[in-house]
Amino acid sequence: MSISSNKYGYIPGLSRQVSRLFFGCAIRPMNLGQDAGELLDAALENGINAFDTARVYGESEASFGRWLRTRSCRDRVILLTKGGHPDFSRGEDGNSQITRRISRKEIRDDLEKSLLTLRVDEIDIYLLHRDDPSVPAEEIAGWMDELVKEGKVRTIGGSNWTHQRIAAAREYALAHGLTPFTVSSPHFSLAETQTDLYGDNCVTLTGDANAEARAWYRENPVAVISFASLSQGFFSGRWTSDDFRSHDARLKPEFIQAFGSEKNLLRLDRTRELAAEKGCTVSQLALRWGFSQGMNLFAAVGSTSPQRMLENWQALDLPLSAEEADWLTGK
Repeated sequence: MSISSNKYGYIPGLSRQVSRLFFGCAIRPMNLGQDAGELLDAALENGINAFDTARVYGESEASFGRWLRTRSCRDRVILLTKGGHPDFSRGEDGNSQITRRISRKEIRDDLEKSLLTLRVDEIDIYLLHRDDPSVPAEEIAGWMDELVKEGKVRTIGGSNWTHQRIAAAREYALAHGLTPFTVSSPHFSLAETQTDLYGDNCVTLTGDANAEARAWYRENPVAVISFASLSQGFFSGRWTSDDFRSHDARLKPEFIQAFGSEKNLLRLDRTRELAAEKGCTVSQLALRWGFSQGMNLFAAVGSTSPQRMLENWQALDLPLSAEEADWLTGK
């Protein structure tokens, strides 16, 4: 297996190279606790050594833990999991309610459950799945540092945290000899979202409004592990801009609402055009675009198809000039 420098990078706090593509374990078979060994084997054998799961992904951790145990491959794997996700429920009035779960006890409880379910002694990358801005970042930094000092996790960070909150946690940690956050997992994609992807104000780096955040990540030693990099199938290659404009019956109204802006449809048209010229898929080109944006970027992408997974992996070697990348955004 050949090693491409485009396909691997370093995450502060980890000594080994990490594949730029994380295999996203929030896929239906794993969420149901089913065996995904063939798919996970294909990922690892082809060079994808990083895997992304979470406490709230159903039985995904259990499925992944069984695979780790039966293959005896823990030393070859970079394991990321997440805790501290809020509880979503509905009140008596029918409105949704969010119960925050960012406390020292709840973070520890989630981590211990993850360690037990995954059947490992240590997590390589541990992220808080959501933030609670009412809790001082300095307190959270201290709680997370304890987990590192105890040997339960190697590196820490936040998913759906603003860069300002990550900066605050880092500044406090560095000033007090604690382990700083070195990983952030927001949404990032060529398509801009018009609605909240998963509820609870998911954080995105996409769009002009988030230029300051992207600049911060370019200037600071924090790795970005993006989710929904293909915009929930917007760049699957299945859809055209005409499908959105005609409100094709196969498209859910909420999908059209989230991604059907004229700006996004222009980007979809241009991605399809340039992909045809390059002889690659729409998904490959859209994924490759993210890695042209100057951040220490990794992307968590799930798939139940070994072929599609390997196509995504090969996208990192796709040539893309700065001019072509700008053209895709409509510049």
